[in-house]
Amino acid sequence: MSMIQVSNLTFIYDGSYEPVFENVSFHIDSNWKLGFTGRNGRGKTTFLKLLMGQYVYQGTISSNLSFEYFPYEVDQNANTLAVIQNKAPDAQEWEIERELSLLKVDIGVLERPFYTLSNGERTKVLLAALFLKENAFLLIDEPTNHLDSAGRQILARYLNRHSGFILVSHDRLFLDECIDHILVINKKNIDIYKGNFSTWQYEKQMQDERELAENEKHKKEIHRLKDAATRTAKWSEKAEQTKHGTRVGGLRPDRGYIGHKAEKMMQRSKNIERRREEHIEQKAALLHNIDTAEDLKLSPLPYFTDRIAEVCNLSAGYDGTMVCRNISFDIRRGDRIALQGGNGTGKSTLLKIFCGLKKDFEGQLIKSDRLIISYVPQSTDGLSGDLKDYARHYNIDESLFKSILRKLDFSRTQFEKDISDFSDGQKKKVLIARSLCEQAHLYVWDEPLNYIDVLSRMQIERLILAYKPTILFVEHDMAFCENIATKTIKL
Repeated sequence: MSMIQVSNLTFIYDGSYEPVFENVSFHIDSNWKLGFTGRNGRGKTTFLKLLMGQYVYQGTISSNLSFEYFPYEVDQNANTLAVIQNKAPDAQEWEIERELSLLKVDIGVLERPFYTLSNGERTKVLLAALFLKENAFLLIDEPTNHLDSAGRQILARYLNRHSGFILVSHDRLFLDECIDHILVINKKNIDIYKGNFSTWQYEKQMQDERELAENEKHKKEIHRLKDAATRTAKWSEKAEQTKHGTRVGGLRPDRGYIGHKAEKMMQRSKNIERRREEHIEQKAALLHNIDTAEDLKLSPLPYFTDRIAEVCNLSAGYDGTMVCRNISFDIRRGDRIALQGGNGTGKSTLLKIFCGLKKDFEGQLIKSDRLIISYVPQSTDGLSGDLKDYARHYNIDESLFKSILRKLDFSRTQFEKDISDFSDGQKKKVLIARSLCEQAHLYVWDEPLNYIDVLSRMQIERLILAYKPTILFVEHDMAFCENIATKTIKL
C-alpha cells in the first residue's frame, strides 16, 4: 500500500488573480477506487495534471507511485494492438484479449487501425492499456462522455474489478457503481469521504442542513443580544444622568450608588456585546461550503397546433453507410423525448436532420417552416472569443445570458476570459445558457450534460420539470433521463 500525501498545496495560473488551490492538505490511499467531483472550473483536471508534474506549484505532493493519465494521445493510424503494446509493452496478448473481453470489445479491433474504432471503443481500449501497466496509478478524466448507457454500465463493472485510480465523473449512477471513496472540491476546501457518490450527497445534505439551522439560531441570538445591549446601554446612560439631577424631597441623589449602578449596567452591556461578537464569529465559520444552485428560467414559445413534427420511415447515414433505418415517431406539445441507443445508431444524425444541418436522408420529416428550434450541439470545438461578442453573434440578451451563467456557477472574473480558456464543462454551460436565452417551440439538445457538474445537472432537471418545454434530446446520464423524459425512442 502506498500513499499520495498532499500538504499545503497552493496553485494559481499565470495571469490569474484567484488561486485554484490554497493551502489544501489531504492524503489518498493507492488501493482506493476514488471518485473525484465538484463544480466546473474548480480544478479537478488541474489537480490531475499537478500529480503528473505538468505545473509548478507551492507546497508538497509526495508519492512513490507512477501516474498514468486518461485520455492520452496515440498514433491514430497504428493498428489497435500496437497502440496497446506501446502503452503496456510487458502485457501478453492473452492479457490484452482478457481485458477487452471484460469491456465487451470485439477482439477483432486489435487488427484494425485505431482511427476506425468508434469513440466508445477507443475509450475502452485506452483504459484497458492503462490497466495492463504494472504499478500504475490511473488518473481517469471523464471517460463516459463518448459512451452510451450500456457502455457506461460495462465500464463501471470493469472499474469495480480494479483499484488504484482517481475517476473524474459527474454521472451519479456511474460513480455509485464503481467507487469506494470520493474526493470533493468544495468552495473553500477539499473533503474525502468513504463510500460512493450517494454517500457523499447524503452526508453533504445533512451537514448543510445542520449548518443552516445553526446559522439561523445564531442570527436570532445575535439580533436578541443586539437589542439587549442597546437597552442596557440606554439604562446605564440614563442612570448616569441622574447623578446630576435635582433634589428629591429636599435630599441630594446618592451619586456613589447611582454611579455604581450605572457602571454595573455598562459592564453588563459590554458582556452582552462580547457574547454577540462570539455568535457573529461562530456564524461566520458556517456556510462557506454550501453550494447553492439558483433556479433557472426559460421562455418556450407556445406552438399553434398539438402536433409539432413527425418523422416517417426516416433513414440516414454517412458515406453510403446507413446508421439509422425506418425511424418513425411524432413530437407533440410538451413531449420530452429521449433518443436512446448505442454509439453509432444515428442519434446525433437525427438531431442534425431536425435542425436542418443534414439534408441527405430518406423518408419524411414533416414540420412547419415556422417552427423555431434551439439547438445545443454535442461538441464544444471552436468556441472562442468573449461572451459579449458571443451574445451579439446569436442575437441574445447579454445581461440575461450572463445572469444564467452566474446561476450556473460562473464567477464575474470568468466573464473577462476568452471562451477558449474555459474548462470543457464551462464551455458546455455557454451552449446551454445561449439556448435558455432563445425563445423556441422545440429545444433539440445533443448530450447537453457532457462535462457538466452534478449540481448544474440538477438545476437543469428542475428547470425542465418546472417549465415543461417541448424537447428532443440525447443524453446518457440515466438519472437525468429517468427524471425528465416523458417518452423514449430507441434506435
